[in-house]
Amino acid sequence: MKIHPTAVVHPETEIGEDVEIGPYVCIEGRADIGQGTVIYAHAILSGTVRIGKGNTIGHGAIIGAYPQDLSFKPQTRSEVRIGDGNVIRELSTIHRGTGEGTATVVGNDNFLMAGTHLAHNVQIGNNVIIANNSLLGGHVQIGDRAFLGGGSVYHQHVRIGLLALTQGLSAFSQDLPPYVIGAERNWVAGLNIVGMRRAGFSAELRKEVKTAFQLLYKSGLNLREAVEKADEINWSPEVRLFFDFVKEAKKRGLVTWFGTRHGSARHDRTKDGGAED
Repeated sequence: MKIHPTAVVHPETEIGEDVEIGPYVCIEGRADIGQGTVIYAHAILSGTVRIGKGNTIGHGAIIGAYPQDLSFKPQTRSEVRIGDGNVIRELSTIHRGTGEGTATVVGNDNFLMAGTHLAHNVQIGNNVIIANNSLLGGHVQIGDRAFLGGGSVYHQHVRIGLLALTQGLSAFSQDLPPYVIGAERNWVAGLNIVGMRRAGFSAELRKEVKTAFQLLYKSGLNLREAVEKADEINWSPEVRLFFDFVKEAKKRGLVTWFGTRHGSARHDRTKDGGAED
């Protein structure tokens, strides 16, 4: 391992083989740093941080700092857990969990571009790309292979589904189902066809996803009616996952089809099909 002489490393830190710790890095609390991880200059690890193998932590990144939660107590034992093969670019911030024994979790092989912010208790899957200056509020969940556009923002507790894609500078305070493209403020613009192709979805499977999308967003049924109709159909596992996600929508509900702005379809945002509070 290589540790620059200007780095400050907590004495209880566990460091794997071939780890590189750059100039003026500060590891303030107990950290576990997996084999082959590189931490660039001026990065800070605070509190309990567990980092897997082969990660890159960019210049000035801050991982494990106190959450921005007024109810948080400094004596709370919480942490950040990061898997293997992630790239976390410069000036990104990842805050620790806000409750006792909780964690903010980043899976494997994700790419967090410069200035990304993950608030307390965020859960990131695998192979996710988050473009520059995206802001994720507390408890946000991001599914595998999602792509979040630059400067996009996500309200607390929002879920973004598998292979979803969001437009740059978009904003979401409602859940975005798998395979769709999110745009502007809480709108769905269509399906992420390119993402599904890259993920190996066959033409037949993509067609089935399109049928499911049309049932949910273009059939004129409200959310409850669409889910009831979907339960009568024998879907592939990938499409069943789409409707399972929809069923799990909480009070905030799902984003709305873009076409409703022009009266092309009826789709209410809330789970029971009523008006939103």
